[in-house]
Amino acid sequence: MNARAADLHLRPAGYGILAFGLLFGFYFTALTLVSDWDFTWQQFSEFWYFLVPLGAGFGLQVGLYVRLRRLVLNTKDSGTIMATSGTTSTAAMVSCCAHYLVNLAPVLGATGLVTFATQYQLEFFWIGLAFNAAGMAFIASRLRNATKDHAQCVTA
Repeated sequence: MNARAADLHLRPAGYGILAFGLLFGFYFTALTLVSDWDFTWQQFSEFWYFLVPLGAGFGLQVGLYVRLRRLVLNTKDSGTIMATSGTTSTAAMVSCCAHYLVNLAPVLGATGLVTFATQYQLEFFWIGLAFNAAGMAFIASRLRNATKDHAQCVTA
């Protein structure tokens, strides 16, 4: 594998890993600020089987998008899909512990929102996973099409 081919694969993977790490950094920071580290770790331990796939799906989407962007510079739709599913992933991860925001809710006037997020916590996880799957499928199909088009241009 030459240096250019390696860069085509390694750079997107690096961005995907970075996105995964940043999403988890946001999750752990937000929950630790709302409560404490022990609680945050306990919640992660309880819901890791949702949180890890949400984070990995978001990281994979970022990696696919970076790869696609390198092939085709004008990919507005893919960026929108990735942003939507990334926001959904983040919301699902944070919603796992939203019921502890009730301590701040009177100040923020958001008691109803926190109660809603807490009541439908597992549903938010599933919605986040569905958005991740849809986003990955969409970007992967765009990448597959762009790769075919690129290969035709190179051989022509």
